[in-house]
Amino acid sequence: MMGRGKAFDPARFFIICLNVLGSPYGTASPLTMNPETGRPYGPDFPPTTIRDDIRIHKLVLDRLNISSIAAVIGGSMGGMHVLEWPLCTPPGYVRHIVPLATSVSHSAWCIAWGEAQRQALCADPTFNDGWYDEQPRAGLAAARVCAMLTYRSRTSFGLKFGRRKQVQKLESAPKKVEKVEDVDALTPPPSPLVNASRELETPAHISSPDDSTSITPIDTSTIPRRTETSSSFSPTPTPALRRQEPSPPVPIFSAQSYLRYQGQKFLARFDANCFIHITHKMDTHDIARGRPAPPTSLCTCARPASPASSSCSSSSSECGCASYPSSSPDIDVDPELDADPDTRCALARLPPRALVIGISSDNLFVPAEQRLIAAHIPGASCVLLDSIDGHDGFLLEFEAMNRHILEFLRREEPGIYVGEVKEEIEGFEVRKTSVFGEAEVEGEIPG
Repeated sequence: MMGRGKAFDPARFFIICLNVLGSPYGTASPLTMNPETGRPYGPDFPPTTIRDDIRIHKLVLDRLNISSIAAVIGGSMGGMHVLEWPLCTPPGYVRHIVPLATSVSHSAWCIAWGEAQRQALCADPTFNDGWYDEQPRAGLAAARVCAMLTYRSRTSFGLKFGRRKQVQKLESAPKKVEKVEDVDALTPPPSPLVNASRELETPAHISSPDDSTSITPIDTSTIPRRTETSSSFSPTPTPALRRQEPSPPVPIFSAQSYLRYQGQKFLARFDANCFIHITHKMDTHDIARGRPAPPTSLCTCARPASPASSSCSSSSSECGCASYPSSSPDIDVDPELDADPDTRCALARLPPRALVIGISSDNLFVPAEQRLIAAHIPGASCVLLDSIDGHDGFLLEFEAMNRHILEFLRREEPGIYVGEVKEEIEGFEVRKTSVFGEAEVEGEIPG
């Protein structure tokens, strides 16, 4: 999407992409050295919010003598930044916004998935409450595997992998990965081996290590058994279970291999404390936090607005937030998911005529959340891209995303496109697998 004639055209825009606080690629994070201790901050690194990121990004733009932003565009956590930019900067500083696959606040569903990932990471005994000398490899890889599942959809996994099996080379222990190139895509960390010739018999007696308690198996021969021809139970004795043939080897499916590869690859790219920090940062996101709506008798910010209206007025006697649930009444919003007055007021203060884009199969930031955003921004439009790729669709539907954003920029900023010359637009094929594996070159990734 970046290049001459594309949405992100460096010949027409000064394009800035900044990282976030808490990221191992950012300005400061748990990896930053604490001058008082001489070691990384680790879990002592202070929590940060999406708004903190905006404030530090604004300092960068001030240093660059940038007086206004034509458009802020971003997806997922970047979409959270998009919604906060106009609310954390002077009115008019941000002229347009394009939030992609995001939400007005982090939902309970997303918070729960983040907690599942953190629990997987913290369960690694080497995590040591964040005071580790080496990365808690098993925990960080498991957390990444959990996250990867939320980024895609059931359909995309089914079409990509099906039930294909992967070639498995058994090793006595997982190979330590020092860098991504060391990952053997065909040899994921082996699961515990199953003794194929072992007979499945119940032992006569199972003792605890100190033999203070014991478990004696129940005699199942007298337990009633349901018959196929009647809903009643029959006391027919059940014969002992015993394998007549050796079990087949446990297969490694392509879907498993892919997730294991992504988990191992992540170890060379990220840090456990940074992972925890960023997931907590996303949990804090709520554009209405600390921004209560004025009394309804004084507020017009959430009423149906004309395209030119985007500010919250406290001088009008007209009622707004409570009586007017939508600033773009042509966009349907699920009543059960509609925003509260504080959120509606915050959305109504955003630049008008925003372009909101969602993914039809997104299970993290669902389409209803995109419609909610667009419904309460004056004159906004909502586009749902038909994709099976789940949340990652906003990173993979290059051509459709480029078309909608480019049309939006041409319409809203025609002066930037004055004197246009015919330009050759490069294709949208993936030439290099992205750092975190969202976009993949065919054949480079196992599965």
